[in-house]
Amino acid sequence: MNDLTWAAVAVALLLGIAWYLSYSAARLDRLHARVEGALSALDAQLVRRAEATLELANSGAVDPASALMLAGAASESIEAHNERALEHDLLEGQHFAGREVLESDLTLALQAALSAPVVDELRASEGPGLPALERVEAAGVRVQLARRFHNDAVKDVQRVRRKAVVRVFRLAGHADLPRTVEFDDELPPAVRE
Repeated sequence: MNDLTWAAVAVALLLGIAWYLSYSAARLDRLHARVEGALSALDAQLVRRAEATLELANSGAVDPASALMLAGAASESIEAHNERALEHDLLEGQHFAGREVLESDLTLALQAALSAPVVDELRASEGPGLPALERVEAAGVRVQLARRFHNDAVKDVQRVRRKAVVRVFRLAGHADLPRTVEFDDELPPAVRE
């Protein structure tokens, strides 16, 4: 092979490597965007769950102690969302900065307040309790799905960022490595039945 052929092979190889690096960087960028979208969706579902819980607490369908406990936990969740939205970008650092504890507390409050007898009574009633309970249940399911979707997206980003080519060529730039969101989001057993 002559020099011209070697030069053509070298140029083709360099173009192939450049295309692969560009493709990998674009893919990683899309994955990061997917994580941001999933995090926003999770945040929206958490707010809906807290609002549904407040609706249930204010419906008069549960006893006053349970209503107070539910309202307190839901208000703290909404307050944390509002403070985070006012002070910082939701996606800064790709985490909820302590909201996991508040969301777990809301889940625990729901589990404590919605025992089997209470849920049976709400389902048998004709008042505002049944629609509020159904809204809490639907919001809880959406929170579980949104968290699962977010965590799957985060795991995809983490898997791609572990690749040697991504680390060597710094294809992730200065983007923070996202982390999964872990909190208790189980629906009360009586609601799941």
